[in-house]
Amino acid sequence: MYNTNSYNNQPLPIMVLDCKKNILYTNIAFKQVFGTVKNFDRFSQRFFFNVCLLNSENIENHNPIMFALKSKENFFAQTSYQTNKNEYLNFDITSYQDKENTIILFNDTTFKKKYNSVLKDFLSIKKDYTELLNENKKYSEIQQKAQTQAIKMALLNRFTNQIRESVDINKVITSALKELSSLLGGFKAYFAENEGFKYKIKITYPSQYSYEEGKVISFDDSVNKSITSRTVHISYCLKEYNESSERFKTNTDRIILPIYHQSRLLGILIVLSYQKINLSYDDDVLKSITAQLSSAIVQASLFEQINEQNIQLEETLKELKETQLQLINSEKMASLGQLIAGVAHEINTPLASISSNNSILEKLIKKIPQTDDTSTIIDTLKEVNNIDKEAIKRISKIVVSLKQFVRLDEAELQLANINKELDLTLDLIRHETKNKIEIKKEYGNIKEIKCYPNMLNQVFMNLLMNACHSITDKGIITITTESDTKNLTIKIKDTGCGIKELDKEKIFLAGYTSKGVGVGTGLGLAISKKIIEKHNGQITFNSELGKGTEFIVTIPY
Repeated sequence: MYNTNSYNNQPLPIMVLDCKKNILYTNIAFKQVFGTVKNFDRFSQRFFFNVCLLNSENIENHNPIMFALKSKENFFAQTSYQTNKNEYLNFDITSYQDKENTIILFNDTTFKKKYNSVLKDFLSIKKDYTELLNENKKYSEIQQKAQTQAIKMALLNRFTNQIRESVDINKVITSALKELSSLLGGFKAYFAENEGFKYKIKITYPSQYSYEEGKVISFDDSVNKSITSRTVHISYCLKEYNESSERFKTNTDRIILPIYHQSRLLGILIVLSYQKINLSYDDDVLKSITAQLSSAIVQASLFEQINEQNIQLEETLKELKETQLQLINSEKMASLGQLIAGVAHEINTPLASISSNNSILEKLIKKIPQTDDTSTIIDTLKEVNNIDKEAIKRISKIVVSLKQFVRLDEAELQLANINKELDLTLDLIRHETKNKIEIKKEYGNIKEIKCYPNMLNQVFMNLLMNACHSITDKGIITITTESDTKNLTIKIKDTGCGIKELDKEKIFLAGYTSKGVGVGTGLGLAISKKIIEKHNGQITFNSELGKGTEFIVTIPY
């Protein structure tokens, strides 16, 4: 037994595992950081080495948690962890072997690394500043310029990082407006897209001016000339733009920065400030921001186009897969119909002869004189004739059931009694259930439903055959039908082997099968799902490994 109190008092997250990857214990700190972990494999797959020198195709050798679990000695590694929000944290993990169990400690170094990095930058800047201060006490103007340059560089770094961290053009532009407002002392800033010497306001900063987004504005010739020549335009103005009905009450500088990509004008950045702007100090920063913003806008636009194309391709692929399923199913049913029609014809011809001979034999038996010598022969002939008669009825019923099951001529919606359709399907799979599986029918008093009977029969056939195949020895299949004012529900439950947890998310995918190679096509449940969706219904299931599976089909009236 582990001293859980001592573990719970530990500030570091702790996990205890046995050799079979079973989680024996996690302390309070672990649960605070990672929550309750139920699936060890999923948890471990979120970790990976910061540096892994192993050249191995075994994926477990690239998983630090699995490596720690398999290590026969104490183990240490620097790792990264991906959270549910796709954020990355850094952990130093240390494992200790305690008999057959493994104790793993997780030390969060995320903020430590960030702090060290920031501290390193800070100390470097501080060192440079101190050296400059000590060496240039007499040159205050140079010192002031150096400080100003450092501020500009910090601004550019922040803006550059924003561009690197996000492909959301709105966030990038908002960041640019914020930084420019900070640099130029602006009280209002916005980005306007080019619409042929008219500009549509797209993003404003701060957000209190968002009501102006979507407004189309224009400027006088002097501003247009500066924009055309790709120069920054700074001017004292009374009106913000031509369409404005208000005038500024105090001195206001308007800074307009054109954003070009090659020869194409993308838009303009406008900053309004109450302070006097000296362009000579800030020109290089403004040019750098506009250049980076231009690239960011183009890249974001390309990213959006690629993303839209990917979405369209995914939708097209989905449509192609659905069409492929429909074609496969249609071809399958057409071939089955032709086969059944041919088989029925071939069976009916000799069956008619046998039936006719059976009737003739019945008449001849009646004409044989009843004597002590012929009595036994007559009884034997009658018994054989009756057996043949029942066999003829059975064959005729099977042929009729096959024709009804396919119903290729029934392409339109029609009323059908689902209880009868289920009985029809059960007749056709009698060879699978005979002397092996008990069929329990719990049919409700349901009304007829408008549907495609041949398609639903295909669904019932697939679900019942899957249920039969899941029962290895003897078992029970329970079929339940029930309805309310809105829906008809069909439940098919078996006492078979059940469905593995890993297979549950995949069983309705086309091509996926848990049966052996050459046994299943992996199309049955995928086609069944499409058929039920065509009826505006849904198909779900409940399954427990080793106990059985229940499929639930719900179709609206």
